[in-house]
Amino acid sequence: MDRDVYLLNENFMGFDIGEFPYDKSHTAMGEYHYVVNEGNHGVWCDQVCNYRYNGSGASWIITEDEGRHYMEQMRVIDNKPHKTHPMLITGVPQWGGYTVEAGVRVLKKSGNAGIGFCCLNSLNLLVFSLDNGKAQLEYRHKQVDKILAQKEYEYNSDEFYVLKAECAGNKVTCFINGNEVLSYEGEEAARRGKVAITATVPAQFSYVTVMVDSEEKQKIEQRIKEHKERELEVQGRHPKMKLYKKIDLKNFGTGRQVRFGHLTGTDEWYIVLAQGQKRVHRDAYGHISCLTAIDLDGNILWQKGEPSTKYEHGQISADLPFQVYDIDGDGIDEVITAKNFEIMILDGRTGDVKKKAKMPLSCVNDNEKIIGVTDGIYAFDRVNADGIRIANFSGKERPSDILVKDRYCRVYALNSDLELMWSYKSDKNTGHFPYAVDINKDGYDELLCGYNLLDHNGKLIWSLPVMEDHTDEIISGRFMAGEPGTPEAEGHFACVSGTKGFIIADYNGNIVKQEDIGHAQRVSTGNYCPERKGFELAVTNFWGHQGIVYFYDCFGNPLWEYENELNGNMVTPVNWDGDGTDLILLNADSEKGGLLDGNGVRAVVFPDDGHPSMCVEAISLTGDARDELVVWDYHQMYIYTQDNGYMENAYAPVKYPHYNASNYRGEYSYPSKDYLV
Repeated sequence: MDRDVYLLNENFMGFDIGEFPYDKSHTAMGEYHYVVNEGNHGVWCDQVCNYRYNGSGASWIITEDEGRHYMEQMRVIDNKPHKTHPMLITGVPQWGGYTVEAGVRVLKKSGNAGIGFCCLNSLNLLVFSLDNGKAQLEYRHKQVDKILAQKEYEYNSDEFYVLKAECAGNKVTCFINGNEVLSYEGEEAARRGKVAITATVPAQFSYVTVMVDSEEKQKIEQRIKEHKERELEVQGRHPKMKLYKKIDLKNFGTGRQVRFGHLTGTDEWYIVLAQGQKRVHRDAYGHISCLTAIDLDGNILWQKGEPSTKYEHGQISADLPFQVYDIDGDGIDEVITAKNFEIMILDGRTGDVKKKAKMPLSCVNDNEKIIGVTDGIYAFDRVNADGIRIANFSGKERPSDILVKDRYCRVYALNSDLELMWSYKSDKNTGHFPYAVDINKDGYDELLCGYNLLDHNGKLIWSLPVMEDHTDEIISGRFMAGEPGTPEAEGHFACVSGTKGFIIADYNGNIVKQEDIGHAQRVSTGNYCPERKGFELAVTNFWGHQGIVYFYDCFGNPLWEYENELNGNMVTPVNWDGDGTDLILLNADSEKGGLLDGNGVRAVVFPDDGHPSMCVEAISLTGDARDELVVWDYHQMYIYTQDNGYMENAYAPVKYPHYNASNYRGEYSYPSKDYLV
């Protein structure tokens, strides 16, 4: 049967000449904010970002010549900080049995340009391209590019070449200008998936078509229908979202600089929002400009600083230094914060200063040994606080110590009177949010500071054999399943460390699993699949091919991959049903966000009610043990609860404590504290 039915017939005439929509700041905001690139995307999605793109313009532009439009790829660097393949993707995972064809002109022969197909996601696809004087078919998965077939082929940078790939069963046949040049049979070619255009050097694409026969079109429609029916069936098993609160954030709105606590000593929840300013260099020395404490109806309890409606005060892609915690044990949460080179403890009820102290002096004559400073010079005589954690280095019954850090070299342990207990200057990047946990059960917290484990006195115990990049998030616990006395039964750390990937290490500093998934960004563990032993792990990436969710069993073995073509996926475990099963939080987009189950199916969706979608957090606020979902932007905040009312005796897992909030913390959900170490 002839393939004469179009799934795609693209000549780019539906685009105005100019830039294809992209993140114009190319910042880390998309790591934990849902950043929407405004403009006409057509049917295409650009999932590739890179911090080296900052200020350098779009990856893709639409140009014109003699009345025709061309989609042009403009990047010339594809290997820093890791392999990056600029591409535009379109279609749905149910596409299959198709012929994809494109007009391609390679404007620089030292790289590659061509068509992608059988795309499970932007880092899992087949690519047929012109590449350094060759016609080449390769399989790209994570950070490995595997050549499946290759042939010398003469081409130039002046002409367009028609590249075509025919997928049939487990075979793909590749053509250039109508002549067969390559073929391959194997499991990689047997998959269904989206299609793409991709290039690692400047290249022009004049058109793209995807065609199937009428029988395959019917099969695709049936697969799409079955997928939607399956989603609806799964969604029918779970409570739907019901709006609980809607809050006007007036002039004190912010990004993910929000904390929750009991500021008046009652069970009532309050929210503290921080606005900040950037100083010296981008986000390296963030400074709190305003703190606002509100109740769940939006009434202001107190405000410290000067609020602003300038959005840049919420656009800090790091942690501002503040936590909400009862540091003195009087039954009322305080706000521990830093401003103007002082660390302070504020009365939760009034915002008044209860205690304060100067931040430590920087080693002004030792700048060459301070990691992560711009131009090799620390900007201030005193340390600018980058993030705060509550820990137990004193061995008391409850945590009462304060860890404060710079970015990314030094940490300082203070007691509840703000007196310096110890400090540590790292030889490796400390990462964003060092992780405190009592792994040897002696009553004192150890601290995983990036790749280095410190004891409660700040002395080095061991160091992971990793030198590059930094650790974004860390979790620990007995997430593996193992017989008592076996290594699997012991606690482990799970870390996401940028270009060094996803790492699982034991408590003795041995790496037991490491996978290169690009820039590993977020990690969580929870009881996502109760039928499986142990606790599964969800990981997502960002820089490079952003937003892919990788799902692993308790030992770190891959189970599935998921791409919703969005950023800001949180992969937080959510206790939505209260039955012991966790769901995975993506973002708050109504169409593609929501909660995944352990099979990668969207189990709970956000209503299409005009809610903000920039930020999302899961926290139990309404009295039963189940989580609510808090979504907000600079203007308003919505809180969603379950539509089936209060649940008696709901499952109550142990989760990351609210008093150690961070944009760079991994998330866990365990049945009890026994699993934490």
